Amino acid sequence: MVTDCSRGAPCRIVAGGTHGTPGAYNAMVVSDPQSFRVLFVEDDDRLAAMTARALESYGLQVDRMADGRQGLAEALKGRHDVVILDLMLPGLSGLEVCRELRARCAVPVIILTALGEETDRVLGLETGADDYLAKPFSSRELLARLRALVRRGRGALGPPRELVRVGELTLSPRDYTAMLAGKPLALTTSEFVLLRVLAERAGRVLTREQLLDLTKGSADEVFDRSIDAHISRLRHKLEADPRRPRLLRTVRGAGYLLAAGGEDSP
Repeated sequence: MVTDCSRGAPCRIVAGGTHGTPGAYNAMVVSDPQSFRVLFVEDDDRLAAMTARALESYGLQVDRMADGRQGLAEALKGRHDVVILDLMLPGLSGLEVCRELRARCAVPVIILTALGEETDRVLGLETGADDYLAKPFSSRELLARLRALVRRGRGALGPPRELVRVGELTLSPRDYTAMLAGKPLALTTSEFVLLRVLAERAGRVLTREQLLDLTKGSADEVFDRSIDAHISRLRHKLEADPRRPRLLRTVRGAGYLLAAGGEDSP
């Protein structure tokens, strides 16, 4: 098995080789769907050790790094299904690591933040993290969030579906790829899930609460609570001018919609 997430595009990791496929990240196939490999980048050795032991008791394989620069290098090797990333790290900050990861690879990332630090959470999500968890946290909640992200990365939220088309936008739930006007979109798994929910209900206004509920999926997994941050990131990938969106629109006081015809009405 060859893996490499350093080519400037998200990778699909498969037995026998690697294919740079923008917008898709399929983790290594394993015999046990509950078992996967985690990279934990955390400089608090006591917290890292305790958390790693707890996750390993559930059958996960956990690799630990205490330095941001070393954690980035390890993550880019493409050997892990998901990355847990503390924000306060020596070498490189968690935000810098996340930004670099997202520019070169689509491995799911969950960031750890201090309790109540909303600014850090929003910055992390806008930088490209898929989810966040505030300290202190329970190992059971962390496990649930990790499993949710890995299921999305493997496209295992349910049976494969047909293509979803809205104007020039085409989504493939089978392999988590998206195209706009024939060009691939590099989406994280959480961005894809959110965009698919909007595309399947194109032309309808969906509130934040509805989006949170709909993005949970058939397995009732945890989705991060900052819909606004994901909408902002999607607009930068979908719109020619994110400040004047024609596809992904805000309906003031109501919610969001994806224009049914693929563009705003005149």
